[in-house]
Parts: sequence; structure tokens; C-alpha cells
Amino acid sequence: MFKEFKAFILRGNVVDLAVGIVIGAAFGALVTAFVKDLLTPLIAALFGKPNFSNLTFSINNSTFYYGDFVNFVISFLLVAAALFFFVIKPINWLTARARREPAPKPDTTKCPECLSVIPVGARRCAFCTAEQPGTAAA
Repeated sequence: MFKEFKAFILRGNVVDLAVGIVIGAAFGALVTAFVKDLLTPLIAALFGKPNFSNLTFSINNSTFYYGDFVNFVISFLLVAAALFFFVIKPINWLTARARREPAPKPDTTKCPECLSVIPVGARRCAFCTAEQPGTAAA
């Protein structure tokens, strides 16, 4: 039974999932720190202190702290923007660049005498029968 449990734990999917969760948590902390320590102070420098947590309204002696919700919405939007512009866009660009296939070699060329389109390996033009440069007579 212990061997089966060991085989289950060391199975590739379980280990990959665990690594993915740990890396995801570390990456989430990195993005949160980027937003909190760099983007939020930048917004504060441009527009004033961006803290809405004190905004409230009351209805029938119930207080609604909508300012805190506004803070979370702004934080979410900043994290999403940071991920999109600093992670997703560069990775998409790199992936597209890596996928580019080399241009295929042309299989036709133009005859230098009559400018007709002929196969690359042709020794003579089919239209004007001129010998093609770069081909040896067989």
C-alpha cells in the first residue's frame, strides 16, 4: 500500500501540479508586489493618494463600505493590466516570433530572355528555348 501511495505522489501529473501551484503562488506575490510597490505609487504621484477605503454611505443605520470595494476593483484592474502588458503581450510576441517558419524556396523562376515563368530546375525555357544560366547541360 505504501508503494502505491509513493507511486501516486511521484506520478508526473501530481508533481507538475504541485510545482505549478508553488510557482503560481510565487508569481502572484511578484505581481502583487509590482502593483503595490510600483504602479500604485505611480498613480498616487499623478492623481493623489488612491485610497478610497473611507468612503461609506448609510441606509437605516447600516453602513456600506463601498470605498474598500473600489480599492479592490482598482487593485484587480492594476494586477490584470500588469499581467497583460508585462507578461501576456511579451510572451505572445516571443511565441509568435519563435513560430515563424522560414520562407519556402520558390519552385519557379523567370526566363531572362522572354520573362516567362518556368520551373527552377529547367535547363531550357519552354517558351523561347533559351538556355538557362546556372544549369549544366546533361
